[in-house]
Amino acid sequence: MSGAGDSLNSRTTRDLLAHAVAGASAGAIAATFVCPLDVIKTRLQVHGLPQGPQSGSRGSVIIASLQHILKNEGFRGMYRGLSPTILALLPNWAVYFAVYEKLKGLLHSHGDSNNQITVGKNMIAAAGAGAATAITTNPLWVVKTRLQTQGMRSDVVPYKSILSALRRITHEEGFRGLYSGILPSLAGISHVAIQFPAYERIKSLMAKKENTKVDKLSPGSVAIASSVSKVLASVMTYPHEVIRSRLQEQGQNRKVEMQYAGVIDCIKKVFQKEGLPGFYRGCATNLLRTTPSAVITFTSYEMIQRFLLQVLPPAKEHSQAHPTPNGNVKPQHQNRGAGDKEIDPISQQTQIQSNKITPSIPLGNKDHLTARH
Repeated sequence: MSGAGDSLNSRTTRDLLAHAVAGASAGAIAATFVCPLDVIKTRLQVHGLPQGPQSGSRGSVIIASLQHILKNEGFRGMYRGLSPTILALLPNWAVYFAVYEKLKGLLHSHGDSNNQITVGKNMIAAAGAGAATAITTNPLWVVKTRLQTQGMRSDVVPYKSILSALRRITHEEGFRGLYSGILPSLAGISHVAIQFPAYERIKSLMAKKENTKVDKLSPGSVAIASSVSKVLASVMTYPHEVIRSRLQEQGQNRKVEMQYAGVIDCIKKVFQKEGLPGFYRGCATNLLRTTPSAVITFTSYEMIQRFLLQVLPPAKEHSQAHPTPNGNVKPQHQNRGAGDKEIDPISQQTQIQSNKITPSIPLGNKDHLTARH
């Protein structure tokens, strides 16, 4: 998500590596900070509002959920599912940012103003990167969802670890179980297709306002751009997360009353039982989690990426110098006047050797013949 300072159509391995490492690091940092809210959000998505006198207020729901987790599962319950979350986020953001930047470079044309790609091309790049990450990391998100919700059920055999969960899901449900919820996950591409172009556009407007380059924006400006774009995208695309979470969670307990045959069946049953609000269960908690998460992720990403571009050695330019027959390195390009012609080094070397063999011929008062360079 570099600004105009980077050449979009000349991405190097060093640039893509910086984007990948910065993205993975930023994702891990953000996930650790907001994991307790992520646990509550996932449980609200799957099980709905808790029963009790405090279920009316959003703030009280979050507090009551935190108290319930601490009382029944201890502090460890607040970070249930953190390991698969980080394990999923490391390749998730690494793949996403690297693919996103690569696609932006491929879609870039010299006709784009200020070295910025259009909103339409930006949406294509974001969607393509989103599809790549969804397919790559879906099994880990299934494990994360089930680890975060299994504490609420006493009638299921809990998973002991990430590896245990992956083995059991594969054995009990087959390959299909690892990719449960993949369709709504792919539908979630609409989220990044909205978020990233909005983020880029807001950064561009702020850079113009501050009379600076996009890649020179302050952390505060990056935080504002990331938070606004995240809230916009989250509100518009949240229902797909509810459907995804319910499809991913249901395979762990086959005795549960409501079984969803697929995406369409899940949508119908959620709407029939809970109405439109059912598609926004946990949305308030989600915004409390995702907004600071986006600020941490994007700000960390921008700062780490800028740092890595400073410390990573630049790509070597092999066309700058050529070795001569005697072992010395001779620059290929030298300062020449406007009328000078570029001479092939091999022809120049041959001409110099020829001049050494043939002596100059005196022509009376005339100057000696000299070699042309």
